Amino acid sequence: MFPASRTPSVPPPPTAPPAWPKAEASSATEAGPPADPASQAPAAGSASHPPEPGGSTSHSPEPGGSTSASAPPEPGGSASPAAESQDAAYPTPTAWPPVPGRPAASPPVTPHPVTSPPVTSGPAGQPPLPPLPTEPPSADPRAAAPRPVPTRPVDPPPSPPTTNPPPDQDGPRIERPTPAPRPRGHVGTRPPTYDAEPTALPAADPDDLDDLVADTVLDGARYGACTLRAVSVRGDSARYRGEPRRDSLLTARFGTGEHALLLVAMATGARAAPGAHRAAAEACHWIGRAVGRSHARLAEDIRDGRRGDLKSGLHRLTDRSLGKLRASAHEQGVDPEEYAAGLRCLLLSADPGCRTRVFFGVGPGGLFRLREGEWQDIEPQVTETKGEPVLGYGSPPSETPEGDRLTMDLGIPTPPSPYEPAPEPPREPFRFRTSVARPGDTLLMCSGGLAEPLRGEPELGEYLAERWSRPEPPGLAEFLADSQVRVKGYADDRTAAAVWEA
Repeated sequence: MFPASRTPSVPPPPTAPPAWPKAEASSATEAGPPADPASQAPAAGSASHPPEPGGSTSHSPEPGGSTSASAPPEPGGSASPAAESQDAAYPTPTAWPPVPGRPAASPPVTPHPVTSPPVTSGPAGQPPLPPLPTEPPSADPRAAAPRPVPTRPVDPPPSPPTTNPPPDQDGPRIERPTPAPRPRGHVGTRPPTYDAEPTALPAADPDDLDDLVADTVLDGARYGACTLRAVSVRGDSARYRGEPRRDSLLTARFGTGEHALLLVAMATGARAAPGAHRAAAEACHWIGRAVGRSHARLAEDIRDGRRGDLKSGLHRLTDRSLGKLRASAHEQGVDPEEYAAGLRCLLLSADPGCRTRVFFGVGPGGLFRLREGEWQDIEPQVTETKGEPVLGYGSPPSETPEGDRLTMDLGIPTPPSPYEPAPEPPREPFRFRTSVARPGDTLLMCSGGLAEPLRGEPELGEYLAERWSRPEPPGLAEFLADSQVRVKGYADDRTAAAVWEA
C-alpha cells in the first residue's frame, strides 16, 4: 500500500514511446489472456499498482547482477543515461497502452508450485519466452529422474569361427578342414613329359555305357587296429591319349563284427589290348566272389595262423578265378593271352586282436612295408632256374647207374604229337606271404605303375616315407595327392592300397 500523500496518478501521454519493461528472472504469477486496455487503467485515488504487460508483478534482477528493485521515474522526473540508451534500443510499440510507474517497494508474490510454471526469460528488455511444460509432482522419487533416451542397440563384433566348439554350445554348421602341407607335383631332376591333369576322355559306345571306366577311384575304411586307404588313378600316358584305365580296384567286406574279413583286390590288364580294362574288372569280380563264399573259413584260418591251409586254399581260388577269365576269353572269341590280367590281393581281419596280414596274387607289382621310417621290399620272390645246367649242380649224370653212356642231344626239336593237346604257355607263378604287423607299421600293396618308380627313384620313396610316417593316417584327399606324385619316365596307371597300424 502507498501513503496517502503519494498517490500515483496517470502521467500524460509521452512524446516518445516508452521502453519495454525489464524481463523477469524469478517465478511469475499465473499468466492469463490479455485484458482490455480500458480496464487496466487504475482509478484516481487508488492505491494499487496495475500489472505490467505479461502479468508479472515480481522483481527482476538488474543487468549487472543486482537483485534490488527500482521503480520507474516519477512523472516530471529525469531518467538515468543507462535507462535512456536502453529505452532507445528497445522501443515500445505505439499500440500498447502506456506503462505507469510502480512503487519503490513491492512485496514478492510466491507462485503456486503447481499452477505457476517457470518462465524462461530472454535478454534484458525482451518479452518473456513461452513457459516450458511441466509435470505434476509425484510421490515416487524415481519419477523426478530424467527418462533415458532410447538408443539403437549396437551389434557386437562377430567372433571368429571355431572349428571344434565346446559340446555345450552350438558351433558353426560347416567344419573347415585342417590345412595340410601341399604335396609335391613331381620328384626327380626333370618334370614329366605329360600334363598333370587329365586331357582327353576315352571313347564311349552309346549302347554299352557300362563299359566306361572312371579316371580315379578312391576308397577307405577303419576296422580294428588298422586304417585302410585305397586308390586307382589313370596314368599320364592314358590321360593324354584318351585311353581307359587298365587298372581295376575292388574293396569289399564280408561278414560282420570281429568275424568280418576285408578284401582289397587290384588287377592290371594286358598292355595294348583292346579289352584290357574289362579283363581287369572281371578278374577282380571273380576273385571277390570266390573269397566271399569262403570268408568264414578264411577268417578263421587267419586268426588261428594256419599258414599252410591259407596258401593252398588261396592258390586254388586264384587258379579257379583266372581259369574262368580264360574261359570268358574263349566265349568272346578273343585270344586268352590278350584277355588276361595280373591279380594281387590283400586280406585283413576285422578282429582288433589279430594283426596277421595275408597277401597273395599273380603277376607283377610290389609289396612294401614302412617300418621306423624305412621302406622294406617284402615282395615274395619266386625261385626260377635260369641258364644252362652247370656240371655238378643241377646237370644230368653223364652215364646210367649200369654204366651205359647217354647219347648226345643234338638239340633237334621233336614235332608235337597230333594226339596230345598243345602245351599251354607258362603261367605266372603264384605269390603268397603272411606278415605280422607292429604298431606304427604301414603296409603298401601296389601295381607295377607305382612299384617301378618306388624301386627306380629313391627320392619318391623318401618323400612317401616322410608323408606316411606321421602319427595319424592321411585322409582320402591327402592319400590321393601323395599317390599322384609323378616321376619322369613312369606314366602307367597307379593302383595302391595302404594299411596303417594303430
